[in-house]
Amino acid sequence: MNNIFKGLCVCLAFCMVSCESLVEGINDDPNGLVIEEVNADLFLTGAQLANALAQAGHANRMAGMWSGQLIGFASVYGNAYGYNISTAEANTTWNRIYISIVPQMRHIVSISDADPLLKGIAKVMEAHAMGTAASLFGDVPYSQVNQEDIDDPVFDGQLSVLDASISLLDNAISDLNTTPGRSLSQDIYYNGNSSKWLEAAHTLKARYLMYKRDYAGAYAAALNGISSSANTMSYQPLNSQTGDQNLFYTILDGSRAGDIGSSGSYLSQMLADTTDVYRGNAKTNEAARAAYYTIDENTASNNAGIIAASEAHQLVSFEENHLVLAEAGARTAGFDTGLQHLNEFRAWLNGGGRLNDNFSGLEFLYEAYDATDFDAGGMENADGIDATRALLREIVEERYVSGFGQYMPFDDARRLRKSDSDLLVPFPLNTATASVHPERYPYADGELNANENAPGEDPGIFTKTPVNQ
Repeated sequence: MNNIFKGLCVCLAFCMVSCESLVEGINDDPNGLVIEEVNADLFLTGAQLANALAQAGHANRMAGMWSGQLIGFASVYGNAYGYNISTAEANTTWNRIYISIVPQMRHIVSISDADPLLKGIAKVMEAHAMGTAASLFGDVPYSQVNQEDIDDPVFDGQLSVLDASISLLDNAISDLNTTPGRSLSQDIYYNGNSSKWLEAAHTLKARYLMYKRDYAGAYAAALNGISSSANTMSYQPLNSQTGDQNLFYTILDGSRAGDIGSSGSYLSQMLADTTDVYRGNAKTNEAARAAYYTIDENTASNNAGIIAASEAHQLVSFEENHLVLAEAGARTAGFDTGLQHLNEFRAWLNGGGRLNDNFSGLEFLYEAYDATDFDAGGMENADGIDATRALLREIVEERYVSGFGQYMPFDDARRLRKSDSDLLVPFPLNTATASVHPERYPYADGELNANENAPGEDPGIFTKTPVNQ
């Protein structure tokens, strides 16, 4: 009996071990990956899509209407065109920056110590998002964002956020300088090209230094910035199905048809040779660019230019960088340097730059300017002002035109109103009831309602942000 008992015990023990192995892990979810198990590069594409929407979507269209480049005809865009906008309009842009971009980029950095390419890209992306947030909103949360023990981050000063973004770009530049890059399909902007990311980082740094009116610093940064149109940071829609198209085309192809377009805008008048404000002259013919920039508000199918279904959205561009060189160069190195960079840019335009195949066959002309064109009474100085100021006025005007579809015209208008009003493109107010132009985008009401450290109420769109006060 004892031997039988011992045998039964051995068999029972064996069965228990066998059964345990059969049920081991039965409650584990095979699809329930923890975040640490996900490759860092897989966080990149979604954040880049969110960044494209933050840079070229709804808020960008508001900026276009508030800088004389677009007209809001009806619905939400009609209201916003008349400066009637609620804080709810900022929720999507705010969430894309603070939920869809910054946390993901910081996670990439935290798990990519041995990958300077991913670390550099993530830092440029975060700096791009936060620099835009500071520019649009003013004071914004940053130093306490994405910290586990802080539910209500403080709003940091606009200038400190811009400085932090510049510092982050310097760190990114240091990372990217140590890597040759590699093919990276998850990077839908540059496919892992570290040289292009480096140039974009320098151009963004130049942008933020321009905000601060540090023109010497901006010029130095732009010298290493985006060197060709092929290196422009852009979002290229695949146009393979509905919804995967140019963001502006998409809204006109949907419920926003008739709501927003360029017809009658100050920009369109500047490019039309039938108006009193036409910017053309004996050396400049804007016919092709006028057609390329036209946005018919009635239907997406009529638009084959800047918002064609497959047309890319520029996020950080060659145009911006080269025109930083022109303006900042004229301000710091002098007239000859500014004119040289402007003429280099005009030579690019004269080769068909910034036109797609639908409009490259139309008339255009951008001959080089001579220094005498800016003398008192010259082609670009009919009112007899200082020659360098006349050159700067032409450069600012070119930035206004070339920046269509980007934040640059809105940024410049606010920057120049503070100290260089004589250089401003004189686009009018959108309504007779307003006495000043908008200066900022409203805070998201979701943040105003949920964050105890948020302002009690939004300061309003006409309140100047600290960098422009």
